Amino acid sequence: MNQLILGDNLEIMRNMKSESVDLIYLDPPFFSNRNYEVIWGDEGEIRSFQDRWAGGIEHYIEWLKERVVEMHRLLKSTGSIYLHCDWHADAEIKIFILNKIFGENNFRGDIIWQRTNAHNDAKKKLAVLTDTLWYYSKSDKFIYNPIYGDYGEKYLKDFYKYEDEKGTYRLGDLTNTKPGPYNYEYKGYKPNQNGWRCPLEKMIEWDKQGLINFPENKKGRLSLKRYLDIEKGALLGNIWTDINNVQGNARIGYPTQKPEKLLERIILASSNEDDIVLDPFLGGGTTVVVADRLKRQWLGIDQSVQAIKVSEFRLNKQQNLFSSSFEIKLHKYDYDRLFNMNAFDFERWIVEQFGGIPNIKQRNDFGMDGKLRDGTPVQVKQSESIGRNVIDNFKSACERYDKALYKKNKEAKSPVGYIIAFSFNKGAIEEVSRLKMQENIEIKLMRVDAIVPIAKKPKLSVELKETGRDTKGTSIEFSAIAESSTGIEFYSYDYDYDETKPFNAEVILDKTGKQTFKFKPGSHTIAVKAIDNEGMEAIEVVKIKVNGEVELFNKNSLP
Repeated sequence: MNQLILGDNLEIMRNMKSESVDLIYLDPPFFSNRNYEVIWGDEGEIRSFQDRWAGGIEHYIEWLKERVVEMHRLLKSTGSIYLHCDWHADAEIKIFILNKIFGENNFRGDIIWQRTNAHNDAKKKLAVLTDTLWYYSKSDKFIYNPIYGDYGEKYLKDFYKYEDEKGTYRLGDLTNTKPGPYNYEYKGYKPNQNGWRCPLEKMIEWDKQGLINFPENKKGRLSLKRYLDIEKGALLGNIWTDINNVQGNARIGYPTQKPEKLLERIILASSNEDDIVLDPFLGGGTTVVVADRLKRQWLGIDQSVQAIKVSEFRLNKQQNLFSSSFEIKLHKYDYDRLFNMNAFDFERWIVEQFGGIPNIKQRNDFGMDGKLRDGTPVQVKQSESIGRNVIDNFKSACERYDKALYKKNKEAKSPVGYIIAFSFNKGAIEEVSRLKMQENIEIKLMRVDAIVPIAKKPKLSVELKETGRDTKGTSIEFSAIAESSTGIEFYSYDYDYDETKPFNAEVILDKTGKQTFKFKPGSHTIAVKAIDNEGMEAIEVVKIKVNGEVELFNKNSLP
């Protein structure tokens, strides 16, 4: 769990285990009677959605329906789904997708979220201020925690009008609304004909806690003090008007970004801690950011590199010692990261990617790092330009490792073993050919990039220029210049970088490569990242000292 996955959500969901998810929230691209307007603008997004709506509403519904079919399969029997849409296709989505797949009996509500207030265009037409969230469960037994919102000002004024040393409170009647079994007298106070609404033991407990209000007149009614600071709030239904759209500094550059409070309410209502939350249209990452903060497990899928990386940086900003780790799954693996990975971890991982069984014990193994299902040995060299001496040593090791298997493979003209490395030199390749031709021994050389797709990160350089100075500090302009064969998507900046902690982007999404920031006097460490079209990233770290003048005293690229 806890993965950001780059790719087509349909293909990824098809490879996920059935009934493995507790809650799904999806905010798919809205149908607006025209071709979908690309949000991020990167190549992955454009490829995925190109001509998707050329066939009109029917095409759109079919495209979305096949994905919701997979979501229904992935949900546990107690799971729920919230599908976010607007007026352009809300009716069609309910009737032709959700009712058919989940069943009308599992419809739990249509949440109406007022995302904005009326503007000047409301003078000319009826303004649409709301989105719809269709809410369905998979069965009649589903997770649901009551939803509470803030009390309105009028409610607070009318009811929370009492105060004591413990705080502000309102009074709740302790007598029953209908006949009940609790008809005892308490400290000279008698209930009405319906009795009290709690047993004597509970009344005594509340009294000891100082929560009972005793009227001076014994004929008055006992009441319970309900303190504002411990009340959960007002129970809510399906009309949500108390959550504002994302404004100001909370925006990350994603035009359809949803407020965290909206996702917090959904996740708290339909999941519990450690449950699994899936967002198959990740977008700006709000779902996984909130799920992570609320101690849920999560999966986020998007076809856009920018969506994945922006979500990663948002998650980094809230990471602490108690946060769960998460994984980024791109189309390609970072060559440098694999090359510098812990040797044992790399051996185990690449053998598994090759379809083999890694050697966990690493003892009496003749230098073998794993084997295939039929027992054929596998050796891993986390190096480039592997030479002939490795081939010679490996041949002898294969024979000693399992003599019977070695003989069997040789007679069947099958590989007696496999060597995995980043590259092989001419001597190794020639020796493998000689063994096959002259001794009828086949050794397979496997390059890492033939097993998993890999790519090299961009090249990045950063230039600095002082642009101004005042009593608040010195302004410095950063000019980031990056090169990648696939093209650069965006830049991010951490102006208080600490290499022992995750990259904490203060500017997450910069398309220009130019940013200006004001620094106070002292030493500062700044990190700039460049992300390319495949999600590969480069980082440049700059250290400056701001006194009477700006001094660039250390600059280096991190591996």
